[in-house]
Amino acid sequence: MIKKVLIANRGEIAVRIIRACRELGIATVAVYSTGDSNALHAKIADEAVCIGPASSAESYLNMRAIISACEITGADAIHPGFGFLSENANFARTCEKCGITFIGPKPESIEMLGDKAQAKETMKKAGVPVILGSDGAVKDLTSAVDLAREIGYPVMVKASAGGGGRGIRIVREESELETQITAAKTEAMACFGNDEIYIEKFIENPKHIEIQILADNYGNVIHLGERDCSMQRRNQKVLEETPSPVMTNELREKMGASAVAAAKACGYRNAGTIEFLVDKDLNYYFMEMNTRIQVEHPITEAVTGIDLVRQQLLIASGKELDIKQEDVHLTGHAIECRINAENPEQNFRPSPGVINSLHIPGGLGIRVDSAVYQGYEIPPYYDSMIAKLICFGPDRESAIAKMKWALSEFIVDGVSTNIDFQLKLIRRKEFLDGNYDNGFLGRVDILKDQ
Repeated sequence: MIKKVLIANRGEIAVRIIRACRELGIATVAVYSTGDSNALHAKIADEAVCIGPASSAESYLNMRAIISACEITGADAIHPGFGFLSENANFARTCEKCGITFIGPKPESIEMLGDKAQAKETMKKAGVPVILGSDGAVKDLTSAVDLAREIGYPVMVKASAGGGGRGIRIVREESELETQITAAKTEAMACFGNDEIYIEKFIENPKHIEIQILADNYGNVIHLGERDCSMQRRNQKVLEETPSPVMTNELREKMGASAVAAAKACGYRNAGTIEFLVDKDLNYYFMEMNTRIQVEHPITEAVTGIDLVRQQLLIASGKELDIKQEDVHLTGHAIECRINAENPEQNFRPSPGVINSLHIPGGLGIRVDSAVYQGYEIPPYYDSMIAKLICFGPDRESAIAKMKWALSEFIVDGVSTNIDFQLKLIRRKEFLDGNYDNGFLGRVDILKDQ
């Protein structure tokens, strides 16, 4: 069993991992930047090590500093959380070379799935439905023009090494193609150090449905149902729910089987998420696989009763999955709202600053994952998400009702937040009817349209 885990992350996910480790009797080490000297994760871990300046590049992305912190503290494992180095194959490989357990998949799996073009080819061979598009990276403009004509507009230009909505452009006619390819390649190189792009058919107004899987080191793979992540703004998730309003038992069984096949095709281990696009006729297509714990994992925990971070730790310790597919039962409904320190009235401008007062809602079926506290100063250097509000009820209507009053009770004074925006969102008729898709927030002004 792992004895001591270093958490190579910050914020609420670092706190979440520390708590899971405590339940298993595993010691924890927090790393923090100078910009996070008062961060909660650094205060509650058993040990804490400063690894550099506030800049992510010099701290949370600094592999050498993180490995050194492991050596200094005697940590025998690293949990990368999400973001930062969580899907960096070189980091996972470095951990292996240093005799440190990387709590995640093998570096080869990360590499394969991180290259979106290679991942797509792997899925095709495994029999997982994929969207029409290029077989691998597009070599030049002529090839791109020919392919786009063949599959038909609109098309999507996507960074092969992309993620988080970066390096994506929608092209609706040929005259835009060259400009959008250049823009996507420039952004991809700046964000990922790799400017390769691929092209695929753009599916109009799809649902974004992802399947959570768990895989151990012995070939056992299970899925834990779906999450509907269609409520997005500029390719960034805003709200997630499970089950999806459009899901049927037959579709869930098919998508779950495809997700398991996808994981087995690349020798996957640990927790992972296979993301699909689902069209209006309920046809589904592989989009990508995230080789880490997801931000929205708590809603899956709510409806399955399975602690995903605990399972990550057990799998990384060499334990065989003690959950079989027939043991997975989805009960009730769960919704997660991401609470961000941002000003929706000013184009969602980040709002760092000091939290003067804080009231977090509670009650049966209410969970808040956060790392903020009264008097905490939100730094300007990192992602603006400060909390995740999760509401669980026996059905969708009760989960929505709980979310309404929980958001109404959630008070963060001193900085701007998107709480009122989320409250307006879940009161929309389209959301109440489950009638929304990936493009909904691009078509509707939540702040003005009623």
